[in-house]
Amino acid sequence: MKKENFVTLVMSAVGGLIFALGMCMALLPEWEAFTSGVVCGIIGAAVLLAAVFVRRKMTNASPVKISRRTVGIVVYGVISTIVFGLGMCMTMVWEGILLPGIIVGIAGIALLLGLIPMIKGIK
Repeated sequence: MKKENFVTLVMSAVGGLIFALGMCMALLPEWEAFTSGVVCGIIGAAVLLAAVFVRRKMTNASPVKISRRTVGIVVYGVISTIVFGLGMCMTMVWEGILLPGIIVGIAGIALLLGLIPMIKGIK
């Protein structure tokens, strides 16, 4: 395994775990840790963002150029993730809307799968 792959693996795993723990702390009322959960989530997101910069630096990749296409893809990804999350909430949190939640969740998955041809293209 190359060094940049190992560093990316470790930083992504640590950042993802910290972010997930923060989200659990913030969103589970039984834990009564909303404020510290938000802080933990922000730290996890910062570690994940740092992993992107470290990876690009280690592989000598050029900096990301912000264009309309890049912004559009990010906005599409955020909206798709929100639709997917809404479906999850409908099935697991809110009562009585299991089937519509499954349908919305599947729609969110389909939207997220649309990111692949959007980013990589169809050949």
